[in-house]
Amino acid sequence: LFRSTCAGTWSTNDCISQPYPQIVVQNITFQDGFDGTHQATCTANAPQCWYGGVDGGGAIYAEGGQFKAVNSRFVGNQCYGYGPDLGGGAIRVLAQYQNRPVYITSDTFTGGRCSNGAALSSIDVQWDVINSVFTNNEATGWGANPAAGGTPGGGSGGAIYNDGNDYNLIIDGTAMSGNSAREGGGAIFFVVDSGGGTLTIEYSTLSDNPSGEFQNAPGIFDHVDGIDTAPVVVDSTIS
Repeated sequence: LFRSTCAGTWSTNDCISQPYPQIVVQNITFQDGFDGTHQATCTANAPQCWYGGVDGGGAIYAEGGQFKAVNSRFVGNQCYGYGPDLGGGAIRVLAQYQNRPVYITSDTFTGGRCSNGAALSSIDVQWDVINSVFTNNEATGWGANPAAGGTPGGGSGGAIYNDGNDYNLIIDGTAMSGNSAREGGGAIFFVVDSGGGTLTIEYSTLSDNPSGEFQNAPGIFDHVDGIDTAPVVVDSTIS
């Protein structure tokens, strides 16, 4: 599934501020999806460059409007294996209307592969991940972001890769196990460059999510406004 409000006729002054379409995927299985687009260097002031020309989303790419997934399964989906900010083995989301959350509710993600965020990936997007399961997803890139010299970049957020400004991530009632990253955040990579934000983990279990190079909690890299930060943890187990 590919949806971009920047690709058609705009209903507002810019293509990333549109309330529609509102897409819900529910009671469906996405299996073996693949997006092989490489990360491009794109700096022009044009819609296709506003996120650095980054693609991704092996099963779903959603840019603009509003998106949620309910009671669905994502199995073995992939995007290209390298790139500092390329992500979303299963789902890549950008530019949600008025920064409203993407809701991931009662979904299962397993066997995803991508440079970063082998299940979920975004820039400047809020997520509420509720009563879901993430297992055996792998961030395959290496060299992190920005890419270290001599590397193609990537390798963070085995299950979830979030980057950008002024956003939050809530993990609620969710199990994450057996996910891995060659660089940081075997389960979750949460970096807020400016504007503040909070990673909240409540009533959830995270276990056996190895980070290859860096983390500041088991399976988690949480870095907000230039400072390593501890997630807010409520009645959860992280090991």
